[in-house]
Amino acid sequence: MEIRRARARDIPAIGALLEEVELVHHRGRPDLFKNGGRKYSDAELAEILSDDTRPVFVCDDGGVLGYAFCVFQDHSGESVMEPNLTLYVDDICVFERCRGRGVGRALYEHVRGFAKSSGCYNVTLNVWECNPGARAFYEKMGLAPYKYCMEDIL
Repeated sequence: MEIRRARARDIPAIGALLEEVELVHHRGRPDLFKNGGRKYSDAELAEILSDDTRPVFVCDDGGVLGYAFCVFQDHSGESVMEPNLTLYVDDICVFERCRGRGVGRALYEHVRGFAKSSGCYNVTLNVWECNPGARAFYEKMGLAPYKYCMEDIL
């Protein structure tokens, strides 16, 4: 398995993974997530892949097995935050058929190493409460709660 920056030729596989993510979220929160959608169009993906402030990594083993979308967040201009650089993981997804083979671990470890070599203070991410499998995975990777996002459905 090779972890590398995503390329334009990876867009079809990334799109299929985005559809899997959307389905998980729709099943968990149909009140929030539409069925059959995906977060980014092919054109939006092409734009993201060319933006060095939003690195995307894929696990490639003769084909894309999973991805990690990241975003640099620079807190140096904020009045109440220490001037730290954060790598925010917008999304990690592994094809369901490839889970349990160490793909997610390899992606996260690569992201962590990339963040460290890029001078980041920390890596952050959000996990939907309706996705306990993802939460368990991230805890297994050593992540701990950073903040809580709460809601009151009206």
